[in-house]
Amino acid sequence: AYKITRGDRLSVSVLGEPDLRVAGVRVEAIGTINLPLIQDTRLVGFTIAEAQETIAKAYREGRFLRNPQVTVTVEEYAPRTVIVSGKVNAPGRHEIPPDTEFTIKELIFKAGGFGDTARSSAVRVTRTMPDGTLKIFTLDVDSAIKGKTSATSKDAGFVLEPDDTVYVPEKII
Repeated sequence: AYKITRGDRLSVSVLGEPDLRVAGVRVEAIGTINLPLIQDTRLVGFTIAEAQETIAKAYREGRFLRNPQVTVTVEEYAPRTVIVSGKVNAPGRHEIPPDTEFTIKELIFKAGGFGDTARSSAVRVTRTMPDGTLKIFTLDVDSAIKGKTSATSKDAGFVLEPDDTVYVPEKII
């Protein structure tokens, strides 16, 4: 299921409460939106259902509404991109299609495949975690793509997230 990301434009409505309807609200860089009566509601990383429940809970806990029925709609998806650099044939920024899981294998194919001197057994993905820390994953993409038994099958199926940075190092000869 799609997860809300920074820059998405949302509309939020509460059944029977026209004054609480908001259209075209952008998810801010810090991952929140501002709604009537409840400020700084964190939605980044949530599915639509989770976002609806989070907003309903905030209205309940603030004692603004007893049993709010919230609807969240994505009006416009933020550009979702990853950057690939190093020894691929088409380095650069590549868009992740909305509402899909985009794997490292798909990115490598989209980037024109590995270059001749690529060390494809040690592809690094750098990701900024929700708490702001960086996490680095090292993947044996080549073996997984070729179906070698030594490879963990999860490496080629590693799902990329918006703003991940992928680096394909050069082989040491």
